[in-house]
Amino acid sequence: MAGGHRAGWLNAGIAWTAAIYLVLPITIILPVSLTDRRFLSLPHEGLSLQHYANLIGSPAWTGAIAQSFWIAVASTVVAVVLGTLCAVGCWRLSRRSTEIVRALMLLPIIIPSIAYAIGLYRYFSRLGLLDSFLGVTIAHGVTGIPYVVITVSTALAAFDARLESAARGMGASLSQTLRWVILPRIMPGIVSGAIFAFIHSWDELVIVLFIASRRVFTLPRKIWDGINENLDPAMAAVAVLLVVMTVLLLLLDLTLRRRRDG
Repeated sequence: MAGGHRAGWLNAGIAWTAAIYLVLPITIILPVSLTDRRFLSLPHEGLSLQHYANLIGSPAWTGAIAQSFWIAVASTVVAVVLGTLCAVGCWRLSRRSTEIVRALMLLPIIIPSIAYAIGLYRYFSRLGLLDSFLGVTIAHGVTGIPYVVITVSTALAAFDARLESAARGMGASLSQTLRWVILPRIMPGIVSGAIFAFIHSWDELVIVLFIASRRVFTLPRKIWDGINENLDPAMAAVAVLLVVMTVLLLLLDLTLRRRRDG
């Protein structure tokens, strides 16, 4: 009994140590973003919001935020449409070959990002998609598909196939069954996939470094260039905004999951 109690405390200690190790670098960003100095540092004499003001007043930073947002929105639409159709198609066919298709859809998150980015660079250079909004949107949309496939497939696993049979038996066409019966019941899975696809595009850097240059300048790319050129504390302010948006989206996903399970 005492041995089991000690093991429980040990496991809890390891879990908390791992959590602190993961969260500590994120918590340091906040005081750095409020520094009163002109370089990345903890506050010296007091807290200051000057770097947030510089961020809001800088066309370069606001332009990068706007580009990242619209690319994330557009790529999320691509990922949701293609990922949902793929998941529903594999679910309806339910053959061994569909497992191969589903596995292929997961390749973008299995293959190292740098290897995928090199391939995209060679491919997009021939199509004239380098350094273009469309090119980055397609790249982020394709790499966001696996998140949608996973969440929608999970939702379909809990779907009662008798509802589809009943709808078809009452004369509903395939498109009507999909629109009125299947999609409403797997919508939490679709929304979860959309959230993760958006976060993926919002934070993605490696692919952008390879296929974008000056016309497409996303927020992660702007932060990367800022690290190489100078240590402007505005980068810490941007990092705080990135973390806040990511946390809010994850909380939204958690809320939707609780409503679905409830």
